Amino acid sequence: MEILPLLLASLVGFTHAFEADHLVAVSSIVTRRNNTYLAVKDGIFWGLGHTSTILLVGCIFILGTYSLNLASFVYLEGSVGIMLIFLGLKRLSGIYKTDLPHTDAHDKGTPHEHKLAYGVGLVHGLAGSGTLILSVLTTIKSSLDGMAYLLIFGIGSIAGMMVAAGIFSAPFSEKLVKNKTLKTALTLVSSFLCIILGGKVVYENFIV
Repeated sequence: MEILPLLLASLVGFTHAFEADHLVAVSSIVTRRNNTYLAVKDGIFWGLGHTSTILLVGCIFILGTYSLNLASFVYLEGSVGIMLIFLGLKRLSGIYKTDLPHTDAHDKGTPHEHKLAYGVGLVHGLAGSGTLILSVLTTIKSSLDGMAYLLIFGIGSIAGMMVAAGIFSAPFSEKLVKNKTLKTALTLVSSFLCIILGGKVVYENFIV
């Protein structure tokens, strides 16, 4: 496979991480963190989850003999909306819990827990894999080249989400923001954006 398509795949994957539904989901996740390092790790795990499902679906449709029907992916796209609403509500409940006695706002007990970020990445990858794989099937003839494209795309998306997670976590760093009211306001904005965008995705895929 030529170098140019691989470079293009990494660039497309990097920019793919900055789509609106990805950003609001990850911003909701990283508001739990009080340092950029853990937030960046969340971004990495999101990317790993995203890449895992893309490669899995790619193996089924590119290396297998199955035909791709994009209509079946509508429900998966809708599931992203449900997930976004859940993330927003979960983060709102987290704000309430921090006001209770003997609770910690930043998951002090499990600071290195990244299952949530990985799971969110899995759902995003599953929902978006249909269009991506169709594009690969129509432009790249070799199955191995197609899988290589998806892998490089996935690596690019991991890099993109690392950057995005680091940027979104900065306002919540203990070193930058010590005002509890301001942190709560930023978290509320992130949570409501999740819920609003999630409702929009659900409406477009399940109702319209």
